[in-house]
Amino acid sequence: MDRYKYKNSTVLSVFGGVFALSGAAALIYQVAWQRLLFLAFGVDLESVTVIVTVFMLGLGVGGMVGGFLADKCRGQCFNLFLVGELLICIFGVLSPNLMKNLLSVYEPLLVFLSSFGLLLFPTLLMGATLPLLSVSLIDDGFVIGDAVGRLYYFNTLGAALGCLLAGFLLFSYIGLKAAIYLAAALNAFAVFIGLVFVGARK
Repeated sequence: MDRYKYKNSTVLSVFGGVFALSGAAALIYQVAWQRLLFLAFGVDLESVTVIVTVFMLGLGVGGMVGGFLADKCRGQCFNLFLVGELLICIFGVLSPNLMKNLLSVYEPLLVFLSSFGLLLFPTLLMGATLPLLSVSLIDDGFVIGDAVGRLYYFNTLGAALGCLLAGFLLFSYIGLKAAIYLAAALNAFAVFIGLVFVGARK
């Protein structure tokens, strides 16, 4: 019984930790990409609309896709989560230059549509993370309500920390581009922890 509790505690700590890092990175991206769009539209409704809409749509549709994958790929959900985090990391590293190229276009509607389409990719990946990790915890013996609730707690905690860091420290002390690279580093660190965990279980 004690060994079972220790195992569950370890699994929850690892999954919660990587999901907190994922949440922190996601909010840093959101605030940073919002600032990049301010350069194109100014601080107005259009730039805010792009970010809010793409994040809500991406998280919702990504959650559906993640749920579908979780049902079809039982036993591989944690690995799929790590692949998603790695793809978000790669996109994060590339995003400053990608966004810069978009902002060089002088047609506002084209910038709006292009930036929306561009940012939809990483937000879909972000949306898929919760169902993939939840099913991973369920496969480890957790009850579904407990698994989702605990993961949501860790992710929200990380997101709140990421938002605070972005708003009050990162942009002021290291700059916008470096803040985005820091978010990518958080994704990469989450992948590293996950790979170590997977290797240790073999």
